[in-house]
Amino acid sequence: MNPYAIAIHGGAGTILRSTMTPEKEANYKNGLEEAINSAETILKKGGTSIDAVEAAIKTLEDNPLFNAGKGAVFTNEGKNEMDASIMNGKDLMAGAVSGVSNIKNPISLSRVVMERSEHVFLSGKGAMDFAKKNNFEFLPDEYFFVQMRYDQLQQAKETDSIVLDHSENKFENGEKKFGTVGAVALDIHGNIAAGTSTGGMTNKKNGRVGDTPVIGAGTYANNKTCAVSCTGHGEFFIRSVVAYDISCLMEYKGLTLKQACDYVVNDKLVKIGGEGGLIALDAKGNIELPFNSEGMYRAMKRSDGDIYIGIYRE
Repeated sequence: MNPYAIAIHGGAGTILRSTMTPEKEANYKNGLEEAINSAETILKKGGTSIDAVEAAIKTLEDNPLFNAGKGAVFTNEGKNEMDASIMNGKDLMAGAVSGVSNIKNPISLSRVVMERSEHVFLSGKGAMDFAKKNNFEFLPDEYFFVQMRYDQLQQAKETDSIVLDHSENKFENGEKKFGTVGAVALDIHGNIAAGTSTGGMTNKKNGRVGDTPVIGAGTYANNKTCAVSCTGHGEFFIRSVVAYDISCLMEYKGLTLKQACDYVVNDKLVKIGGEGGLIALDAKGNIELPFNSEGMYRAMKRSDGDIYIGIYRE
């Protein structure tokens, strides 16, 4: 059987071993492992990389520990507004949504945009109307309410600050986490795919969109090069077109996946003050999980190896 591979992330930032309780660390690791397993079940059976990416991200969206889906942070108006995107490396088809609410799994909506519409990116009311026409289940606000996230909003409002999931010295014992989830996968047919989903920034202003739903910035996949999903300070990732930049360095300059990832994450982003990381893989099954922050929730699994789960800088 041809090889398959899967990698996921659950956010990057100031994630310190010294502030992590054993119980919380175990919960995060269990969440990452569950997402990897949901994707591998599909890949083992010969399923597609796009199916595996969607399955992994749905698992993370359903977990309130991660800032996506059920665990999405609150906007300035006290709402949950979510963004997501997905891309198929085989044919460069892509779908994205932004500013959607009450949708259990925004990643699935982005896939339906890709497969059932003539567009790539739908936002706000248009995306919500599209979801209704395609019989998506709308869940009440109560499903998305997580007390920790609401407390973060109240603290952010006190200082009128915009917070990237967790703000240093304010939340979570000094942790600052850029909360986004994502997955990249290679199937046995040699096709790769990528997807990303997020609740955005705590106390974000009306209409703010980060890199997650922007194809080429937060998500990109091309069988010729790589599949990439990013997590970090979205404004910097948009300005640097990070995901596509890595693909371009491979396609036009002949860099390896590792060389391209290292250069973009640890050089180009650092020089402009962009903090965060990404996951990437190529059609040969090579995987890279670079980040320039203190930590990144991450995991990967190849068909010929054991699962790897990491949180801190090693």
